[in-house]
Amino acid sequence: MTTRFTTQPDTDRPAGSASGPWVADGKKPASRLRGTTRRRSVPHLLLGALLVLACAAAFLVVSLNSGNREQVLALARPVAVGQVLTAQDLKQVNVAVDPGVSVVDASQVASVVGKTMSASLPAGALLTLDAVGGAGIPTAGQAIAALSVKAGQFPVEVSPGAHVSVVFVPGQAGTALASPPTPEGTTVWPAVVTSVTSPPNQQITVVSVQLSQAAARQIAAVPAGQLSIVMLPGSGQ
Repeated sequence: MTTRFTTQPDTDRPAGSASGPWVADGKKPASRLRGTTRRRSVPHLLLGALLVLACAAAFLVVSLNSGNREQVLALARPVAVGQVLTAQDLKQVNVAVDPGVSVVDASQVASVVGKTMSASLPAGALLTLDAVGGAGIPTAGQAIAALSVKAGQFPVEVSPGAHVSVVFVPGQAGTALASPPTPEGTTVWPAVVTSVTSPPNQQITVVSVQLSQAAARQIAAVPAGQLSIVMLPGSGQ
């Protein structure tokens, strides 16, 4: 007697159950992939947020610095101590200025033109209140001496701020003979011109110079007509 067994497919079982849970219904693998994607996106989101904050901070700093910029006066060319400031010596610049710096606002140009420089400044330097007005002339240890000179005793190029040598020249025609004004026989004194004026109806020019106090006293003792002025390089003109 022969017995046959026939196996019928189980139609109630999902078709993909034999392949395991990863392909059972397609839902479980997709869920895990979406979770992995979320975890990988978190660092990128944080990095993006940090970049946005950094850009915002940089923009804020630039905006604040731009807001503090002012129109102030600067030197268009070098000026020397004793030089009378002119409009051509100045230019306007737009800079961020520290509150502790006593700069001159561009609107105050009329108040500084014609003032005497009390300090030497290079081209491009900001003009400060301490550098103008003549309040610092003469500076500590210095003095101002006035020289009465005639044509031929000084170069016509001499102007405020020029570096010069004052030279003792005895025996000028029409003057009394004088001896060297110091026991050491010093006959040359370095100085800086502070002003040059020509009195009306006179044939002399008065040149004021800044030099050491001792030299100023020596020059003051020299009779008129026995001093000449020699212009030196480095006048900053």
